[in-house]
Amino acid sequence: MTPLVLLAAIGAGTMGGFFYAFSGLVMPSLRRLDPPGAMKAMQTINVVVLSPHFFALFFGTAALSLAIIVSGVVWPEGAPTWLAIAGGSVYLAAIIGVTVAANVPMNQALAAADAGAPEGAALWAHYLKRWTAWNHVRAVGGMVSLALFLASLVARA
Repeated sequence: MTPLVLLAAIGAGTMGGFFYAFSGLVMPSLRRLDPPGAMKAMQTINVVVLSPHFFALFFGTAALSLAIIVSGVVWPEGAPTWLAIAGGSVYLAAIIGVTVAANVPMNQALAAADAGAPEGAALWAHYLKRWTAWNHVRAVGGMVSLALFLASLVARA
């Protein structure tokens, strides 16, 4: 199970860092733009991010997390296993769950909006605040997942 946990740790940390960059750099930068320009930029980002590279890392880490959880439940090996199960569970809940339940629906609403329409500014203000808050959860979730996976690896050593 050690190679799975190591790969999952790398994936969770990378995804946590990706979401942290959005929370700490991209969204504050978009906040400084006029609403139509910011909306158009985010609409473009939301199309570009749907790439095979992103999907491989995002869903690959989810698959590793699920494999770790199932393996750990079937063949428990004490504390290292439970730490790895916790890491996988946090990844699935905080990254996959939040993305599916919160960020994707907001992205879909933004994609359908007209950036130049008068109601666009109100939609953007609401989107910016809520999307960023949920993105913070994803960033922290990635880092917590990474820490749990690393703790599992250290406990195994």
